[in-house]
Amino acid sequence: MAFTVEADGGSRGNPGPAGYGAVVKDDAGRVLAEAAESIGTATNNVAEYRGLIAGLRALLALGAEGAQVEVRMDSKLVIEQMAGRWKVKHEGLRPLALEAAGLARRFRVTWTWIPRERNSHADRLANEAMDAAARGETWRASALTSAPDSAPAVEPGAEPPNIDAPSLFDDDPGAPALAARAPAAVGESAGGRAGTSGATGAGTAGGGADAAAGTATSHDRRGHGWMPRATRVATSLLLLRHGQTPLSVDKRFSGLGDPSLTQTGLAQAEAAALRLSRQPYEVEVIVASPLARARQTAEAVAARTGLAVLVDHDLRETDFGEWEGHTFAEIQQRWPRELAAWLADPDVAPPGGESFASTALRVEQARDRIVKAHEGRSVVVVSHVTPIKMLVRLALGAPPEALYRMHLDLACLSAIDYYADGPAVVRALNDTAHLS
Repeated sequence: MAFTVEADGGSRGNPGPAGYGAVVKDDAGRVLAEAAESIGTATNNVAEYRGLIAGLRALLALGAEGAQVEVRMDSKLVIEQMAGRWKVKHEGLRPLALEAAGLARRFRVTWTWIPRERNSHADRLANEAMDAAARGETWRASALTSAPDSAPAVEPGAEPPNIDAPSLFDDDPGAPALAARAPAAVGESAGGRAGTSGATGAGTAGGGADAAAGTATSHDRRGHGWMPRATRVATSLLLLRHGQTPLSVDKRFSGLGDPSLTQTGLAQAEAAALRLSRQPYEVEVIVASPLARARQTAEAVAARTGLAVLVDHDLRETDFGEWEGHTFAEIQQRWPRELAAWLADPDVAPPGGESFASTALRVEQARDRIVKAHEGRSVVVVSHVTPIKMLVRLALGAPPEALYRMHLDLACLSAIDYYADGPAVVRALNDTAHLS
């Protein structure tokens, strides 16, 4: 399938109050996702680049990596620079141009300049975002419909929900972090304890024996200096996403279906287990989802550490109901209205399935049980994309739409420290150094 991304940005003053809009359409002209945001005081060119970036992210959130895409904008500057015909001379635009180019490399892109009157949809979204900001409000997208030129609620800068092959769900149904959350693959990822310190960090850089062994980053679970007085050692949850399954290979929704790991998935589990068996992890407890793919991954860690695997049923993946085993494109064809409602509201469940709001409640309960039962210890939690993203979102105090702004790879590690006398601290996100 081919796609179109239309993007625009504007500034009322140049520089002045600015905003962007972007819309993703399929080859039949149906709107798949919308994104818009007020970005404060900026120039037209900055807003235009931000619109392009949001549009490409929205497309990624739909699980369309590698697809043929026509990007249409009425900014001659951005189109010519992205096509490589003009140089990016302005220092302030270079970081944005690099980010846009990096996203574009994940597709097969054709760059097309169009007159402003043919870019009315994205222009309208940008103006809606600026108007909303002027009223002290935040832009909200309308619900997705299957009619051309109607758009989903997509919020800017979103990532697919990871199915099993990187996406939001368990086996790779991706969902965007945009106002219209569109899954593409249900994948999960966990972040190792090693990696970044402070808020979130992607520990994917590095690799090699030392990085995989955890020597590249130390993990001190004592209180942090910015706390007035550290009184406790942290309870560390090392969030490990399971390895590859047949559903993640095909980017199909994988919830409560129970596929086993592929040979690649078993190798990924073994690589993660080897890493976690070494310093600086000192794993003391292993808790896993009851689903086979998570249990197999956890058992690899158990074999390396000599620990037993405890099971917590609330760590299971979201139940995708009738969508289980389908790709996002198939769901869009068969359940367009239900998909639109689901993308627009975390309280809406797939037919016969479970809403993300319900998933969040049980994952929070699982977290509280684990932290209470294993206070001050290092716990490997083997789960799926949605539960792991929920835990990170809750630790950051982020809104539900943040779920779509994270990407988790198969067999990745993420880490959160919980302090009895302070806030939770996300130490790593989507760390895959052990897979290098």
